Amino acid sequence: VQLQASGGGLVQAGGPLRLSCAAPLRTFSSYPMGWFRQAPGKEREFVAAISKSGGNTYYADSLMGRFTISRDNAKNTVYLQMNSLNIEDTALYICARTRSNTPSSLRNGAVYDLWGQGTQVTVSS
Repeated sequence: VQLQASGGGLVQAGGPLRLSCAAPLRTFSSYPMGWFRQAPGKEREFVAAISKSGGNTYYADSLMGRFTISRDNAKNTVYLQMNSLNIEDTALYICARTRSNTPSSLRNGAVYDLWGQGTQVTVSS
């Protein structure tokens, strides 16, 4: 089983981009999902997470409301809408699955047990 992220690409600063993550999991709606990113030479960092039903979302404070995570359980897909992108958002964006339902743990990559390959986002000035 693999998570397949898509939607990345080259975008100008200030522009939007929408990422998708297809998760061919028989019980997709049973798992919270998250997005992380890793820029060259930097550690992987938490971006956003969403509860099983989609009713609760969690974000990195640094994003300042520019990103929105959502999911469509009928399509086994989680999305990341990114607005007002800046050069510092350039990174490999990776989606992941966790079995943890504890909100305080969802920012911790260690609780995620299934990761995709990621999709590259490059923001140009």
